[in-house]
Amino acid sequence: MKLTLCTLAAIALASTAMAQTTVKSCDRSITFEAPPQAAISNDVNLTEMMLVLGLADHMIGYTGISGWRTLDEKMTLGIEELPELSSQYPSREVLIGADADFFFAGWNYGMKVGGEVTPETLEPLGIQVYELTESCIHIGDKGPASMDDMYNDLRNLGAIFDVSHRAEELIEGYQADLTTFLDSQPVVDTKPRVFVYDSGEDMPVTAGRYAMPNALIEAAGGINIMDDFEKSWATVGWEAVVERNPEVIVIVNYGAVTAEQKREFMISNPAFADIDAVRNDRFVVLEYVEATPGPRNIDAVKTLAAAFRGE
Repeated sequence: MKLTLCTLAAIALASTAMAQTTVKSCDRSITFEAPPQAAISNDVNLTEMMLVLGLADHMIGYTGISGWRTLDEKMTLGIEELPELSSQYPSREVLIGADADFFFAGWNYGMKVGGEVTPETLEPLGIQVYELTESCIHIGDKGPASMDDMYNDLRNLGAIFDVSHRAEELIEGYQADLTTFLDSQPVVDTKPRVFVYDSGEDMPVTAGRYAMPNALIEAAGGINIMDDFEKSWATVGWEAVVERNPEVIVIVNYGAVTAEQKREFMISNPAFADIDAVRNDRFVVLEYVEATPGPRNIDAVKTLAAAFRGE
């Protein structure tokens, strides 16, 4: 059979469209025959990664936002036509009922180790899972959190949904923006000691070396006083905080207790009176969506860098 140029072009196009894509997800390699068409993301930061890549048309909904936090105007405009399928962690039935073919989640970001929703439980149902890089520490070895964790997720999502060019443009733009900003900031002679206050009064939840704030603080020119804490997000004793005497306290704002209430708790507690950050009232607030891996990490680093250089 004689093949015309048009026929050859069509074959080439079909071959390109059917090309497999394989990415690394924690300790797994996952292969996609084609971009997912019925994707679901969990949590506000993961959903924003999907949106900045322009993937709303590939999504059928999202989960795990309103049960803990509210959407700001920027976020609402991006997903106004998508339903929230579960206000907290979704059940397997929710994902099946939505006819999902892809779930973007993480360990403690929509999935729990040993829970009913995992890559292993969803695979037989035809639902492929990509795991948030920062969360991989919960199931295996991983280096400390870094900005590359977030870039890695954008890059892998770009490959999965066949928008790698868009992902690379975003990453390059974020990196250039951050470099330009940091180069314009005064040099920090001594890195300020920083404590991340997430929540809790009896024992605070904070960010160890495997949580994203560790990377944000480092990028901004500070040092996390818990950077030797071999955990992601976990509780510590207040004694350790007092002993390490942070110069700046970063409050993560979300949930029923406001950032101002968290600050007031520390300011009014005599046990914290000798902490430098408390004595000098050096608190800085990051929204949950800024403190967890996602596009708003860039603004978070800028906020921290400015705060570290201020009085």
